[in-house]
Amino acid sequence: MEAMALFSRFRLDGKRALITGASSGFGAHFAQLLSAAGADVVLAARRADKLAGLQKALQAQGRKASSVSMDVGSRDSVLAGFDQIGICDIVINNAGITVTRALLDQTEEDWDSVIDTNLKGCWLVATEAARRLRSAEKPGAIVNVASILGERVAAGVAPYAISKAAVIQATKVMALELARYQIRVNALLPGYVVTDLNRDFLESEAGEKLRSRIPTRRFGDINDLDGPLLLLCSEAGTGITGSCVTVDHGHLLSSL
Repeated sequence: MEAMALFSRFRLDGKRALITGASSGFGAHFAQLLSAAGADVVLAARRADKLAGLQKALQAQGRKASSVSMDVGSRDSVLAGFDQIGICDIVINNAGITVTRALLDQTEEDWDSVIDTNLKGCWLVATEAARRLRSAEKPGAIVNVASILGERVAAGVAPYAISKAAVIQATKVMALELARYQIRVNALLPGYVVTDLNRDFLESEAGEKLRSRIPTRRFGDINDLDGPLLLLCSEAGTGITGSCVTVDHGHLLSSL
């Protein structure tokens, strides 16, 4: 296959992509990436006003971008959001939160907020997107953003780790049941990625100890996720469903 033909398989022209949790961090980055690949992006967050800056920036570059208010943990909000935006060929289930607190100090409210956003939200958005794709007889791609903490554990983030482990299994269930409708479902498992929110910790003494346990001795860069995400969203990944793509510089391989 010629290089140009190969690269064209990663393009998303004519596709509409919904990105939840798009107001900052991974979500904002994913929206910019998919937009650059040609997708018409729909930015979703609990507060649509937080999306205005990114939406305007993308539109200023001549790209198609819109936004919608969506609380992924609320079925009514998810349904209302899809009624507004219609069918999406690509869904990035990125919305997620955590509460950092020792297990015995975690509250029921902590549990409910994390599980409702990370797991229930993933389920509600994916299934509603799939119903609309099925009705339109259109193929689609869903990417659930999990974490290496779904396969290994760390102290202080119990509901988060549990939710991400469940997202990994949910991804496989979804992939199995939606395959007949030509809807692919995969999970992206980032390792520790340096962002403005965690930079101080990762550059601290404790962060250095963590880094020393990574085989490559490197934390991730957000751009490390670009290639894997485009593969899972595009024609280039046609044969991939039910997979968990880990991007962690080998962290999960570290010795126990």
